[in-house]
Amino acid sequence: MVELKSTSFIPMMIYLKTKGLADCTGISFIDSTPLRVCGKRRIHQHKTFKNLAQRGQCSLGWFYGSKLHIVINDCGGVIDFMRTPANVHDTSPLKMKGFINKLYGKLFGDIGYLSKELFHNLFSNGIHLVTKLRKNMKTKLVTPIQDAFYLRKRAIIETIFDQLKNIFQIEYSRNRSQVNYFNNVFSALMAYNFADKKPSFKNNFVDTKQIIIFQ
Repeated sequence: MVELKSTSFIPMMIYLKTKGLADCTGISFIDSTPLRVCGKRRIHQHKTFKNLAQRGQCSLGWFYGSKLHIVINDCGGVIDFMRTPANVHDTSPLKMKGFINKLYGKLFGDIGYLSKELFHNLFSNGIHLVTKLRKNMKTKLVTPIQDAFYLRKRAIIETIFDQLKNIFQIEYSRNRSQVNYFNNVFSALMAYNFADKKPSFKNNFVDTKQIIIFQ
């Protein structure tokens, strides 16, 4: 079984990228989550991912491993994903055309994606990046009330990360080969997209000309 798993790496990757992902609906959400490969005390002893894993920081502190960046639609389906070392900034995948070629419309992210240069680059590709402002910013942002509504719903992606880790076991710290590590990531994403019920919300919001001003 272990030998067969090592030969299924490329077919699983091709199937997931071509047939196993969801379609963009014009409303998308992006975020990243840490994938730890070992505990903090075993960093210097860990050898399997010596060339792939790095030290990074998230909201829960420092960790050793990689980051999983995913983009989802408003129905909870994963549109695309990318794995990067833990020390790579969250905005880096959005600078790659292969990662954003399926996206269009509005893309909602947290404050970590706030970048004027990134906003203009995405806007030239037909993607409108929407984030909140930092507290020390004095600039007024006039935003349609519909965008403010979706920003409040951005936490749906955290629910998806929780399911990927606790139900589909995408974070596994006992892999003994890099191929099996990626197989586990691919199979977890495919299993999630085949799930009958996904975290989503029904948009019954009527678009109006009302605006809301953030200080």
